[in-house]
Amino acid sequence: MTEAAFIDLLQNALWLIILLSAPMLLVNLVVGVAISIFQAVTQIQEASLSFVPKLLASFLILILAGPWMTQMVLDYSDRIFDTLVEVAKAPKQ
Repeated sequence: MTEAAFIDLLQNALWLIILLSAPMLLVNLVVGVAISIFQAVTQIQEASLSFVPKLLASFLILILAGPWMTQMVLDYSDRIFDTLVEVAKAPKQ
């Protein structure tokens, strides 16, 4: 395996991590800002008021985006295994 191929695999892994975490982070960001605005307007300072909606939003995103996330991970795994097969078949130098 060349250095370029290895760097390409790492770059794709980092990009996959960003893509998989983005829906969860963005939804939690929006929910957190909305709850913060609500707390500032009503002057309610309850810790569970910000925790429970974020938890529910996280579960909802996992349910909705779970199949897409799983498919992305499976596609990347297939690419890694294909690369391993190519490396195993390559002649030794």
